Amino acid sequence: MDTERSAPDRTDPAPPPPGGVLWTLTGDIRSLLSLPAALTLQVAHRAVGAGVDDHSVFRTDPWGRGERSLASLQLWVYGGQAAAEEGRRLRKLHRTVLGTDAHGRKYHALTPAYYAWVHATGYPVYRHAQRYLGRPFTPAQERQLYAEWLRVGRILGIHDRDMPQTIEEFWPYYRKVLATEIEETVVVRELIAVDQPLPAPDRGPRWLRTLLRLTWPVLRPGLARFRRFVTIGLMPPDARRAIGLPWTEAQERRLRRLGLVVRLVVPLLPERLRFLPAARRARQAHRAARR
Repeated sequence: MDTERSAPDRTDPAPPPPGGVLWTLTGDIRSLLSLPAALTLQVAHRAVGAGVDDHSVFRTDPWGRGERSLASLQLWVYGGQAAAEEGRRLRKLHRTVLGTDAHGRKYHALTPAYYAWVHATGYPVYRHAQRYLGRPFTPAQERQLYAEWLRVGRILGIHDRDMPQTIEEFWPYYRKVLATEIEETVVVRELIAVDQPLPAPDRGPRWLRTLLRLTWPVLRPGLARFRRFVTIGLMPPDARRAIGLPWTEAQERRLRRLGLVVRLVVPLLPERLRFLPAARRARQAHRAARR
């Protein structure tokens, strides 16, 4: 019998609470800038990188893959009862992701240590990116963020025994993985490359797709350079060093200038422009329920 349940159960873990740190952070458009850093740190793990290299469609369907990943992330936080169902769907999807990494070590995507690392990367990246894109978290907010991130982990089916349960436990775990499992994998090199082929976006209104297709030869090189810049810049420095990614003082100054513009402009945007659709709907529903 399939041990993955197909319907919500009253024992399902609850998603992060409305009004919490993740409730605001995950749906804010600024989060789009930090996602490439989190993804790259995930695939810098030898086993995770091998799984993505062997099984992902990120090369053949990059925009679709990105759209599905973003939709899944939004469900974890704003999906209500659907959050746990999405967690079960992801575990089922990863059952057949197995093989051998570049060092001859067998891997399976659902090996607890590997599955937990994919989730764990979100916390240090969110924490680091916030220093540039918003107000740095207070110590209390950092603890709240980590507690909420643990709740998301439970939604994904990660057992508490496989994730550090406090910040004090997290950092030694994180540094150990950086020291023993992280490297510049093939997938990392592709994600930060500026010369990789990338098709024009195939999502959105027809007029926008047509415009992007016509202007893509001009836009693509600049987008590739920007993606590399924010991927490396918004990755925590210790993770950046573990992978071997270059970063200069001049780049750091550029990133700080970019962060200043983002911090000044985004909070002034109306809700319909500042928040992603799932977050916007969840916020509106929460306000309506409180009336």
